[in-house]
Amino acid sequence: MRTRGWDGDLPRDETEARARIVAAATRCVDQLGPAKVNIAAVAAELGITRQTVYRYFPSLPELLLAVAEAGAEQFLDRMQAFVAHISTPVEAATESIVFTLSTIRSEPYLGLLLQTGENVTFSRGATSARATSYGAQMLARMPVDWPAFGIRDDELPDLAEIIMRLTFSFLQYPADPPHSDAELRTLIRRWLGPALRG
Repeated sequence: MRTRGWDGDLPRDETEARARIVAAATRCVDQLGPAKVNIAAVAAELGITRQTVYRYFPSLPELLLAVAEAGAEQFLDRMQAFVAHISTPVEAATESIVFTLSTIRSEPYLGLLLQTGENVTFSRGATSARATSYGAQMLARMPVDWPAFGIRDDELPDLAEIIMRLTFSFLQYPADPPHSDAELRTLIRRWLGPALRG
């Protein structure tokens, strides 16, 4: 790790350096809005060069993806409140997709990648092992007796991946005209429902 910059407060290690860059990028999103965030602004926020930022995050989309991942826990908390009444796998999948589609564009950090046109990068990150682990945690937190419906705990990451892939296909390729929430629920229940009912 280089010993200059950082406004004289050097990170202890690479992990701390990455965390501080992500925190600075988050502040830039808050201050400037997602469309105006760039590597130069993040570097200035930390008192380092753009090259230092690029050393940890080779592109702006990768940095924004890290910001989005850092905000994932807040998103999961809001989703958990939204689905607190759900007790079946079909409704869990349906309402997870509807909630995400209706809120993600206004999410302060998750939505920023879509607002800045980086949805391809975001979709790739959204189906990573880390993201599907988050999804599986969300499913496990729902009041659904998964084993009673024939879905083992070790199968939840696979289900989370399918839900995420469906969600981001709707985001990248929306229907024209757009589906209402009621129409979307009907569509998901009709075609995904049979697989979840066994």
